[in-house]
Parts: sequence; C-alpha cells; structure tokens
Amino acid sequence: MLTWLDPAPVNAQSLDELGIHPIVSRALTRRGFDSAGAARAFLEPGLYPVTPASELPDIEPALRRIWKALRQNERICVWGDFDVDGQTATTVLIQTLRAIGANVTYHIPIREKESHGVKIEYLKTEIDSGAQLILTCDTGISEHKAVEYANSRGVDVLITDHHDLPEGPLPSALAVINPKRLPESHPLATLAGVGVAYKLAEALLQNANTDLAPESLRDLAALGLVADVATLSGDTRYLVQRGLEQLRRNQRLGLQVMLELAGTNPLQLTETHIGFTLGPRLNAIGRLGDANPVVELLTTNDPAKARVLAAQLEGLNQERQLLTSQVTQAAQAQLRENPALLEQAALVLHHPDWPAGIIGIAASRLAERYQRPTLLLTGRDPVRGSARSVDGVHITEAIRACGQLLLGFGGHPMAAGLSLPAENLISLRRELSRAVESQLKTAARPPAELQIDEFLSLDELTLDLAAQIEQMAPFGAGNPPLLLATRNLELAASQKIGKTGEHIKLTVRDETGNVASALWWGGAEEEQPSGRFDLAYTLRASDFKGQKQLALELVDFRIVAKKPIEIESPKIETIDLRAAEKRTEALQRIQAEYPDALLFAEGNDRKRLNGKGRHELSEAETLILWTTPPERRLYESILETVKPRRLVLFAQDSGENSPEAFLARLAGVLKFVLNQREGRVSLAELGAACGQGEAAIRSGFEYLKASGQLAGESDAAGLTIRQANAPADEPARAQYLSQLTVLLNESQAYRSFFRGQKV
Repeated sequence: MLTWLDPAPVNAQSLDELGIHPIVSRALTRRGFDSAGAARAFLEPGLYPVTPASELPDIEPALRRIWKALRQNERICVWGDFDVDGQTATTVLIQTLRAIGANVTYHIPIREKESHGVKIEYLKTEIDSGAQLILTCDTGISEHKAVEYANSRGVDVLITDHHDLPEGPLPSALAVINPKRLPESHPLATLAGVGVAYKLAEALLQNANTDLAPESLRDLAALGLVADVATLSGDTRYLVQRGLEQLRRNQRLGLQVMLELAGTNPLQLTETHIGFTLGPRLNAIGRLGDANPVVELLTTNDPAKARVLAAQLEGLNQERQLLTSQVTQAAQAQLRENPALLEQAALVLHHPDWPAGIIGIAASRLAERYQRPTLLLTGRDPVRGSARSVDGVHITEAIRACGQLLLGFGGHPMAAGLSLPAENLISLRRELSRAVESQLKTAARPPAELQIDEFLSLDELTLDLAAQIEQMAPFGAGNPPLLLATRNLELAASQKIGKTGEHIKLTVRDETGNVASALWWGGAEEEQPSGRFDLAYTLRASDFKGQKQLALELVDFRIVAKKPIEIESPKIETIDLRAAEKRTEALQRIQAEYPDALLFAEGNDRKRLNGKGRHELSEAETLILWTTPPERRLYESILETVKPRRLVLFAQDSGENSPEAFLARLAGVLKFVLNQREGRVSLAELGAACGQGEAAIRSGFEYLKASGQLAGESDAAGLTIRQANAPADEPARAQYLSQLTVLLNESQAYRSFFRGQKV
C-alpha cells in the first residue's frame, strides 16, 4: 500500500515572469528550477545550450579513424543491438556513413542465436567478409575478448556505448566513446546508445560535404532514447524535445506507415506513443525475429517496401502481445498450483517452451503484480532466464551471490539475464530468495510512497490546464509526469476496454455532481474502488476523432471513511406520507395546512404540481419532498439550501428510469433549449426537468452527440448545444449507453432505499 505525500509548500515567485500556470511554477520549483532562465531553457528547447560532441571522451580519435577509412575505401561494419536503442543507433550511423560516402555494412545480432554483445563467431564472419573497421553502437563496453580478436586480425574497433563500465580496464579498442566516462552531472552523461551515435554523427556531418543535416536524425534519437527509458536531463531531454517535433512532421516514410497501421495521428504524437506504440512494435522484431530489416524500414524511400516491413512489425507485435499474455497466465497457473512459491522472497518459475524473447516482459508484469523480484526461465539444458526486480532489491547483486550455480549472468539493479545447468534450478530458487532476503534485512527498503504534486477538484481539470502542464513534457525518467489527486470521489460507472478487455475506464463523480473518466491500464483483474475514495492520476489532453479531450490515467486510489446515509436530521420534524394511498389529496391537505411550504418536485411532476426544482430552492420552514432525489448528495444539498424545520415526505419517483424514456425526455428538453434558449442551459435545470443526476445528464448528452443528433460542449456550468446531422458513432453510442444505464440503475437503487428507509 502506498503512502501518499502531500505537496510541499514552495515559493515560486522567481518564476512569475514566465507567465505560466501556478501549478507548473510550483512543480518546476520543487524540481530545482529556482531561476526564470533555467526554467525557460528547460521548457523551450530553442534556449537550451547544446553541448558539443567534442566533450565525449575519445571522439576525436574515432573521427580520425572513420575519415581514414573513407579515404582508403575501407569497409566499415556497424555492430548494433536488437532493442530499439540499438536499432535506431545503427540506423543513425548507417544513414550518416552512407551520406558521406562510406563503404559500410551493418550487423544486428539475432537474439535467439547470439544474444547481446559481440560474439567472436559472428565477428569472424564479418571480418572474413571484408570488414576492416568495426564501429559498435549500444554495445561493446564489456567485449574485451571480441576486441582482442579483432585486433589480432588487424581490424580496429571503435566502441560507442552507454552501458555501465566494466570493473578493471576498458577493452583495448582504438576509441571508447561512453558517456559513463563523464561526471554524473555532465549534460551528456544520460545519453543512451542512440544519443551517443547521434553525437558522433553530428560531429561527422559538421565538416562533410553532404545534404544530410544532423537535425534530420533527431527523430531516431528521440525514438531510441524514450524506448530505452533514458534519464531526460541535459542534452538527452533536448534531443527528445526536438526529435518529437520532427516525428510530428513525420518525414520518415517507414515511421509514417507504422503510425498509420497503428492508427496514431502523428500531429498528436508524444513520448507516450513512443513508449506504448512505436517502441513495442520495433522491440517485437528484436525479441521474436531478426531486427536487421528495421534499418531498411527506417531508411527506405520505397512506399511498397516500407508497407511490407511495417506490416511485418505489426504482425510480430500482435504475436508478442499474445505470447506475453500466455506466458504470464501460465506463470500465474504455476503459482496457483503451488502457492508455497508465493512465500519465497523471489519468484522463480520455469517452463522449457516459454519464448526467450518474451519472458522478460512477463517477469516485469509479475514483479509489479506480486511486488517481489521475479525470474522466469526457459529451455531444457542449459536453462536461460530473465529477471526483473522491485525498488530496494538489486537483482544483479542477488544473482551474483548465486554465481556458483550459474554459467553466466549480467544486468543492472532492476533487470538481469542468466544461464545455468538445469540440475541447479531448485538450488537457485532457494539461494536467490536467501540473497534477496539478505538485501532486505541489511538495507532498509525505501518506503512505498506516492508524492502528490497538487490536489485539485474535478471542475479545475481543463484543457487549458492540460496544455500548461504539457509544457513540462517530455515526461519520463528524471522528469516524471505531474501527479494530481482529487479527494472524496465515488465510482459512477466502469467499463472494460481494449481488444481483450484488459483495461478499465472508470467514470468518477465528486460531491457536487462533476464527473470525469480515468483510464486504468491493466486494471481489469484488479479490485475497483468502492464507497468514497481519493484518486491519484496524471493529466494530459488527447485527440479523439479530431476533438481534444482530457485524459486522466489512474495511478492509485485510497478509500476514505464512509459517511452514513441519513434521511433526516433529528432536529427536523418529519411527517411521513410515503405510504399514503391518495397522495395528491394528501398533498393538497398539507399545502392547506402549511401554505408557505416549499414543494420540491422534478421531472413531469414539477410542472403538473407547480413545484420547485433543485435550481429554484430557497429557505422555507416546511419542505415537501414530493420527488425522491436521484442521489444522496442532492438530498443533502436540498436540506442545506432550504433549512427546513419541518419535512414532509412523499418520495415519489420521477418516472424516467429506463434509458429509452430518459433519453426521449432529455432530447425533448434539449430541443426546447435549442429553439428557445439559444442552446445554453445549466446542468441543474436539465436535472430538474428530467429528474435525474447531473452525471446521467452528461452521459445522455454524450449519447445524443454520438448519435449525430446534436453537437456541443459540456463544462462545469452546463451545456452549449447545436443542431447536427452527422453519422452515428456506434462504438461511442454503446459506450455512453452502458454508462448511462449504470447511472440510472444507481439512481433507482437509491430511490428504492430512500422510500424504504425507516424514519
């Protein structure tokens, strides 16, 4: 369970001159931007002082060797990696070297055969085929033996990489360009593999006679940096900012086709689309096949070839999704069959036929679900596995403690890979759990905390606010999205979404009737909030069918104490006529006895009985409650407004409880508003006319819009409507009808409770 931390008070006056939203000012101040100049450079990439490539270690000898290879027409082999960072880094270097006239080829290892790195067997093949200079990208920093082999063949090696430096000496390459050799505070220190490749390309193109501009490669840099979850600070953030701008212009044919097949509008593209749309498709081919064709996809100008290659990625991505789901379900089945495994500090599960390229993704899902390090293994003998960890456990160090059982391993604090003889599997399960337990005992695990940036009400969530927050994007490691929260909500409706219904769309409602929708990714199997709860979420603007709308994404929720339902205050005299047989005659007698009484009546009865709706109330000594309010908060609001000393209960139904009857009533009222009110009406007026809650009014309005009958906008004050004659959006109609049905059923349930509650 996460502990929520309230936002710390800050003085953001130093940023006043920027003219930005106070929420953004406070967030920037909390993140260390205490001057307008520093904040402006963070927000506006045009003001950022770009760091020259010459500050990277060993870049000068690398440049000299590459230019020598060009002069002597030596064949250069670019050696990449099969993840998105490696694919894009390879493409950056290939496109650059081709542009300056190099004799160049490339090799991206096939995961199933070679795994990561530079294997001598395959390096020998490249050298035998004529490679005279090896240029690595996103790999090579620990490849001492491979570099020594190349040197023994008279072939120079230039390493560009970003992974952690090895213990002891670096490989004996002619140049080792790695930002990890820089101080941690250096603006180039967080570059991933494609970032290093880009800076090398930038330096090469600076003095080259070519039409290729370094700026045209920034889309690839952004793609690889975001997909590799690089820390978005310094030049890394700058490259992603500029790269996203270029991706939105969408000039690279292969990416155009990928976005088209994925149904993504490039004009609205953000780092989220890289992380969840482009990245997974590119990663899929690296996990399940041969990633070398990606370079062709990202450099081709042939539309037919681009479409064939992009379609291949689309198919592999669908296969990846299916396989990931199957492996995850199979792993959970093992846990159900053997619950004792859940008592271990680390989950270690094995199946000989699990796809090697998928087990890492599935392990990540299980680690998140069960909140403990997870190792999934495949194969028969030897067995190979991928591990994913949780905060507070350095999984590679835990695996290192089991080194005597392994054939090999490698990784970083949150992820690792290993291989071992099959006979050691049971021992590994025991020893790995012991190593994890030892870490948890000796090093205090950081508390599970959630830092809230701002608490807001639902009516404060606007497209303008989302646009202001978007100035801080791109979000990611080193620059997390602003975490907002709203207190005291209730769940109005929920709906499964996604191709397999794995996600949830929650409709939440506050105490004043404002509603909002929040997406809960992967929430279909989770327990939904009940009663009153606080919601933590991120906020962005999204584009749906050409219309801007708010997109809330659930991060967490916490249940708040339930408030008991009370029909009346003990200080109010109550006359209960809910069971009266001749109610109209009883009403006339009450009105004769209390001529100044205020009659609350809504729906059809409001006009028939000359009653008052929720928007027409005033203080009165006697309140006659003819219509049962559709929800508790409206009942409480009525009592608070009227402040009666005497309450007469009839508690009749408004009569519009089915979706069909309600929609017919609402459509008729809105037609009147169009003709007589110039299309503007408050939610309270509509609620009184229809006898339903404001959330139902909003859902009904959205249904009528999706039916093509109306157009318009909904805000905190009410509706602005226009006549329309558009084709129906059937999926949206079905969604809003489902939501409306839930809301009407809730109102009916509350009214039934109200009528039967003992006074």
